[in-house]
Amino acid sequence: MLAAGSLKAQRIDSIFFHLYTDSLKKGTYNYINVDGKLSSGAWKPLTAKEIEFSSTACKFSGNELIIPVDFKEEKITIKAILKTNPSVSIQRTIWIKRKPDPEVLPTKDEIMKGRNRKVKNDYN
Repeated sequence: MLAAGSLKAQRIDSIFFHLYTDSLKKGTYNYINVDGKLSSGAWKPLTAKEIEFSSTACKFSGNELIIPVDFKEEKITIKAILKTNPSVSIQRTIWIKRKPDPEVLPTKDEIMKGRNRKVKNDYN
């Protein structure tokens, strides 16, 4: 009986967004990372199996928020609700990236030269 008690599943006490970026991109699938904090203090990554996702605009496919290329709004509010306990939820407003990605990324040397120039300007 003691062994059965120790095998009791850990409860998710709270959930958190741990986003990989500070803004969302148009024309892509934006992965919305949600982690649950267990009653033991450990963390567990959660998927759409455990979380119900919603947003003020656009649609989810699993954990991914799909934003069309022609999306006009500046931001989207997303909400994640724990399916097993709807009182555990989180909501955040996330901005949409405005500037397009550069077609060609700078090389390591170009970045370092630009950085050195800034350091010299800051101290000279």
